[in-house]
Amino acid sequence: MLLFTGIYTNAGAQNYRDSLHIADKAMYLQQIKLNPNKALVEIIKYIPGIHLDIRYATSNNFMHQRMYNQARAFTRLPVVKALKAVENDLKAKGLGLKIYDAYRPYAVTEKFYIKASDKNFVADPKKGSRHNRGCAVDLSLIDIKTGIELPMPTPFDSFSATAASDYNELPAQVIQNRELLKTTMQSHGFKVLDNEWWHFDFIGWQNFELLDVPFQQL
Repeated sequence: MLLFTGIYTNAGAQNYRDSLHIADKAMYLQQIKLNPNKALVEIIKYIPGIHLDIRYATSNNFMHQRMYNQARAFTRLPVVKALKAVENDLKAKGLGLKIYDAYRPYAVTEKFYIKASDKNFVADPKKGSRHNRGCAVDLSLIDIKTGIELPMPTPFDSFSATAASDYNELPAQVIQNRELLKTTMQSHGFKVLDNEWWHFDFIGWQNFELLDVPFQQL
């Protein structure tokens, strides 16, 4: 992978942070005091039994190193409520969700941008990520009985054209699985990212601030 050189300097990074008003823990606590819907909720505590495969807490990711010191997943309160509705719909079909990633501290987004070889697959720190707002989830479908993932177009975090949410040169069953995930998520207020079949943004993400609160402080 290509290393980022010469553009994203430390001074530039600080300027981005200042202009974006990145919230630390104290600012975050003030926000949720004013609006409880802005609380970050641990997904597994709200939806017991949901499967987690938090890749950035391992070296099994495009960075090839551990980026999170805890294998945990959080979203804002309205987002986790919508995920619970998705999970309930899927259970009727014998299926469930596997979560790869959810809330991501802003500092991790900065690190991703420095190392990523294809900037189309990582958020620009000048704008921040929906993940930084606690309003994006990366996920897939599993069979509830076996815990095995359903066949999908690519593995998680693939920098491939095949990962696009509308790529159709695929086996019929793979397309069916992807479309089931997409339509179920969309029916509960999520929108898929064009170039990543696994990434879903919660509609209304603009109403939530960018955060840089480490997991261990939540």
